[in-house]
Amino acid sequence: MNRNQQQLSGLSQYKAVSMRSEVESASPHRLIQMLLDGAVTKVSIAKGCMERGDVAGKCENIDWAMSIIGGLQGSLDLEKGGEIAANLDALYDYTTRQLVVANSRNDEGILDEVSTLLNEIRSGWAGISPDVQTLSAEVG
Repeated sequence: MNRNQQQLSGLSQYKAVSMRSEVESASPHRLIQMLLDGAVTKVSIAKGCMERGDVAGKCENIDWAMSIIGGLQGSLDLEKGGEIAANLDALYDYTTRQLVVANSRNDEGILDEVSTLLNEIRSGWAGISPDVQTLSAEVG
């Protein structure tokens, strides 16, 4: 392994430890924010892969985004969350279906739409005041 590879390996390990530490100490509200950030990032990377013709990278990142969205959807408490949770459930379902279509059609516009929707959810989530964050984390 050359020096550059060692530096990249060390950086990757540092990032992994840093992320693990952040996850372990995060509140439920922060974990949802991190998942939304991750989904948006994966959709963005998938779009870049699509633009470059990197089919494997596109599929991998769309699949990862769908897994994250599935996790968000699975964390919803539809009983306690009421209408908000039901709306998020429908929106997560829609974004997942749109990602499948974007992947099969190589449609960057659909990826943009999904990014916009996820960013709207993310921005709404970020706007929740600290005193209701604990309650909102249960809604998902």
